[in-house]
Amino acid sequence: MLPSPFALALLLTGLVLLAAVFLLKPSPHLSFREHGLHMLHSWYSGLWSESMLVFAYQMMLILVLGHVLALSPPISRLMMKCIGHINSTAAAAFWLCLFCIVLGLINWGLALIFGAVFARKLGEHATENGLSFNYPLIAATGYTGMMVWHGGLSGSALIKAAEPGHLESLMAGSIGLGEIPNQLSLAETVFSGMNIFTSICLLLLLPALAFILGKTQKSSEKNLPLRETKEAEEAEASQDKQYMAERIDRHPLPVWLLGALCLAAAIMLSLYAPNGTKSSLAGPNLLNIIFLGLGLLAHGSLQSFLRALQQSMSGAAGILIQFPLYFGIMALMKESGLGAAISGFFVDISSPGSFAYLSFVSAGFVNVIVPSGGGQWMIQGPIIIEASQSMGIPLSKSVLAMAYGDQITNMLQPFWALPLLAITGLEARQILPYTLLYMLAGAAIFLLAMTVF
Repeated sequence: MLPSPFALALLLTGLVLLAAVFLLKPSPHLSFREHGLHMLHSWYSGLWSESMLVFAYQMMLILVLGHVLALSPPISRLMMKCIGHINSTAAAAFWLCLFCIVLGLINWGLALIFGAVFARKLGEHATENGLSFNYPLIAATGYTGMMVWHGGLSGSALIKAAEPGHLESLMAGSIGLGEIPNQLSLAETVFSGMNIFTSICLLLLLPALAFILGKTQKSSEKNLPLRETKEAEEAEASQDKQYMAERIDRHPLPVWLLGALCLAAAIMLSLYAPNGTKSSLAGPNLLNIIFLGLGLLAHGSLQSFLRALQQSMSGAAGILIQFPLYFGIMALMKESGLGAAISGFFVDISSPGSFAYLSFVSAGFVNVIVPSGGGQWMIQGPIIIEASQSMGIPLSKSVLAMAYGDQITNMLQPFWALPLLAITGLEARQILPYTLLYMLAGAAIFLLAMTVF
């Protein structure tokens, strides 16, 4: 038996707090008591950091609004049409894996939500048609986008490194380094030869693995979800008729106006950002306004939109309370120097030939403790930049190695699987055997790419 994701977050909080207080030597000018209070204050500050809570709310909106869009009648019909001819676990796993990897390389939020909803729809399709699917395998396959996202267009470290001046600001105060590049363009990371090779291998090999697993694993029909019964739908429709006076909730005009405004704002601000700033479709705010606009238009009424919103909120319930816990862990890792100590250990035992591999391993380890790509980059980024400069290693390869390591252990750390588990109705222990297999296959691909290039 495995602990719940929330229990794991509590366990990691306790372990990191103890390590920060007892394993790391207090500052010379602080007594042990003062050092302990300082660490406790750091944890508390990280827990309720205003900037991180804004980030958490942005991430929750991505998950909720993406789910609302996926539940809209047009998107639901399109999904059911796409899966109408799938009649086996192998075929379901193959197409779902391919779909999730493509979406993962575009945007992690799209991959996570649409992968989960597609998995759910496949389960409903099997139930309706009397098919016998391995539903936990399908659900695990719907999570595969999260093991490729950091090497794609929404990869946190790659996007930040592409910002002019970010690398220099990240290394502010460091001495004894050579000239730090102003930026790492996406052409050097996302569209580099190594990353394109990696993406092609992922697109070819992971769906093939999913197909093989679908052929060899036993079906588990008892775990398939059931759709709403006809009686429940009729009862809801009957209840709706009692509130015909609330015409504004049913009329399409309000959602047309607001939906069109959202999409127009997204387009205009992408092309003509004010004050010379540059917007990015990978940004959470812009993605959310696109999801909001499309969701409103697709549902066609406020009533339908709000009903889907209420249903979608459960998918974000787990991360609502767990996000602050991981922010507290992140603050402890940074303030105590624990994160730097872990990364520094791998740097100390590495050589120019092994640095990329050890960066990959260390990033995977840190991701289990801090499952946030952006947060991990802030902790590991300075160490990776300094080591790359001193060893004469291409910085782009080092950053990609960290990104690969960060994303691969998402298959082990259940935090980002919480929305998928809520949508599919499964528990983490049911999908973990299959996500571990995907993790091993993905790790082999990433290590191969780092060896070839």
